[in-house]
Amino acid sequence: MKITLLCILTLLVIPRWTIQTSGVTARLRGVSAVTERVAWASGAGSTVLRTVDGGSTWQKLTVTTEVLDFRDVDAVDTQTAYVLSIGNGPASRIYKTTDAGKSWTLQFKNEDEKAFLDAMSFWDANHGIVFGDSVDGQLYIMTTADGGRVWSRVPPASLPQALENEGAFAASGTNIAVFGKSHAWIGTGAGAKARVLRTSDRGRSWQVADTPLAAGPSAGIFSIAFRDAKHGVIAGGDYRKEQEAVDNLAVTRDGGITWTLVKGLSGFRSVVSYVPGMKTPTLVALGPSGGDYSTDDGRTWTTITGPGFDTFSFAPRRPIGWGAGARGGIGKLIF
Repeated sequence: MKITLLCILTLLVIPRWTIQTSGVTARLRGVSAVTERVAWASGAGSTVLRTVDGGSTWQKLTVTTEVLDFRDVDAVDTQTAYVLSIGNGPASRIYKTTDAGKSWTLQFKNEDEKAFLDAMSFWDANHGIVFGDSVDGQLYIMTTADGGRVWSRVPPASLPQALENEGAFAASGTNIAVFGKSHAWIGTGAGAKARVLRTSDRGRSWQVADTPLAAGPSAGIFSIAFRDAKHGVIAGGDYRKEQEAVDNLAVTRDGGITWTLVKGLSGFRSVVSYVPGMKTPTLVALGPSGGDYSTDDGRTWTTITGPGFDTFSFAPRRPIGWGAGARGGIGKLIF
């Protein structure tokens, strides 16, 4: 039987999990890989972890004596990282470290009882963006241009009108995708439609597009990723139906203006990510019940053998990353 080169390459692309020991039992919802050896993770009970040896050991760091739920962590480099906690009012906060977690600075503490932060992302060491649930019918986005010393809310007049109950699911810290110096996309959920907000000027102005993903109080977009300014993917579904894969994946080839539904996932997925360093556009989608991968830019999918996780992060330019989830679960994925 004749086997084409493409078939051989496809057979060789097999992701494999190595389960690691985190040393904690808290549910981990945030993870950020800096290199193939240095990564950060975060979760419930004020949990923040860091590894410098590829995950062989994880060190627990102390951010605050208060009990917070750190749903997102974004590392700028091996020494610098931000963590975001969720909750109404002052429970929503942003802390930053510049000394590998030895000390932390409280950069933002929410004083609006109606506000609820969900996720953050950074273009570079100084420029970042935060998204939260809508407040009084207005979308809630903040940006910083000075490394988080000042977080400024985007004026509601510069944003589309929010749908009723529209916000984001703080499930993996991947509701926001950034590319280059100024592009960003945000996936929303819990409203009547699952939508994608987009900006090309670092958050000063925004447009919005409807997507075909399932929508509703417990459904919508849970994760968004872009590999360049045009090609992106959204994943999600209904978190109350983890085993179902109904209208929970879509792709765009025009920068998020239009989205096309794709089938092939094997369940609800809370995080989707492009695999760096691959010959062809390759994707990974994970959820609590398991994972899937695609070697053809999301057109077809194959189940990954192994456990499920809530969140995931690849090391830049390397097909090596970490998934994190329930009961302190951490796994290293290598292609």
